[in-house]
Amino acid sequence: MKHFMKLQNEPFTNIKRGTKTVEMRLFDEKRKQIKVGDTIEFTNVATSEKLYAKVIALHKFKNFEELYSHFNKTQLGYKQTDNANPNDMNQYYSNDDIHKYGVLGIEIKKYETNLT
Repeated sequence: MKHFMKLQNEPFTNIKRGTKTVEMRLFDEKRKQIKVGDTIEFTNVATSEKLYAKVIALHKFKNFEELYSHFNKTQLGYKQTDNANPNDMNQYYSNDDIHKYGVLGIEIKKYETNLT
């Protein structure tokens, strides 16, 4: 199955470089459809560029604090010198939604071209 997700320029670029290997999302109804082996088409909202990744693992957590403690910060899209803070996700998701749905770490491997 193919899924479609939009990304800001920085996380998109980090996936393209191969440094960001975990996409973080709410575990809402849309994300519950994702399975290992599926393809995700990411679209850069700034440039409309697309890239494709295969889902290699799914990691479910109660909140972003748990998710952040499970992965190193570069996997999540941070630089080594950055302070990786789970509260950074509050710009995208409300605490109510995080509590309601939980969160998902989607472990991905970038394709060089669209294989689907």
